[in-house]
Amino acid sequence: MAQPNITELVATTLRKRSKKTADNVSNGNALLQRVNNRGNVRTVDGGRDIVEELEYAANATFKYYSGYESLDISPQSVIDAATFNFKQAAVVVSISGLEELQNAGEEQIINLLDKRIGNSERTMKNNLSTGIYSDGTGTSGKQIGGLQLLVATAPATGTVGGINRANHSFWRNATYDFSSASVTASTTTIQAGMRSLWLDCTRGNDKPDLITADKTYFSHYWGSLTAIQRINRADRGKSGFDELAFLTADVIYDGDSGHPTTTMYFLNTEYIFWRPHRKRNMVPLENRMSVNQDAMVVPLVFAGNMTMSNGSLQGTLKA
Repeated sequence: MAQPNITELVATTLRKRSKKTADNVSNGNALLQRVNNRGNVRTVDGGRDIVEELEYAANATFKYYSGYESLDISPQSVIDAATFNFKQAAVVVSISGLEELQNAGEEQIINLLDKRIGNSERTMKNNLSTGIYSDGTGTSGKQIGGLQLLVATAPATGTVGGINRANHSFWRNATYDFSSASVTASTTTIQAGMRSLWLDCTRGNDKPDLITADKTYFSHYWGSLTAIQRINRADRGKSGFDELAFLTADVIYDGDSGHPTTTMYFLNTEYIFWRPHRKRNMVPLENRMSVNQDAMVVPLVFAGNMTMSNGSLQGTLKA
């Protein structure tokens, strides 16, 4: 049997596994998994940036009336849009001419590729998962704008999606700060803070459905529960993450290195989105031969961002 072309093997193997890579990224992070289950992983086809339409005010023409009383027909501006920049990432699978010669048999080549492609997939997954919790300033502002940007500890400052939160209160998330309340976070105080923030993040039937926590706050909450309170519904606990419940929300310990310490995020994931570009959703580009080396590389690339369409229904609990 003729030896397979190494270039074709790398490219075709990456193309076959690109969907798996994207799925592993979304399922490897508690927030992305919830967003995916809600159907909020929405690809972008093009454009200069990613647009999220949002309602920022109620229609002020509502009134009770009687008979021929005039109605209020004044024009209303209640819809706006937040715009988020595309963020790009890449990881490269490479093989030198010498390695191609040394791995002469078909099985040897495939084994070598599996190892390197698997490593590249894990690298992409881990770095994007860390970016989910970032403030978007990493790598000179090229990193994904994650929860430290969207659901900030200082929500009255900064610009998110092109909207200045100092000027627009509707775009600010809620916060509960133990230090401002002159309370030390512990197993005996954690639930009071959670209840307060929960109410601030609730509007009718809109309420948090996911709470992510670092080790300290997850331990505080876990320690505050009685045995019966630790019971979840039978359909829970299948996400692969350590999980408890608070009212109707799942409380998940996320040990990702990007999750801030002594922090809980109260998230209404109906309004949080993962927006990869359709042509850059963990897909391989064409292979490239080095002009001055006996080597070949294939980049595995991503372009997109984390977005949000409602800030007021999100919250942070912090020390």
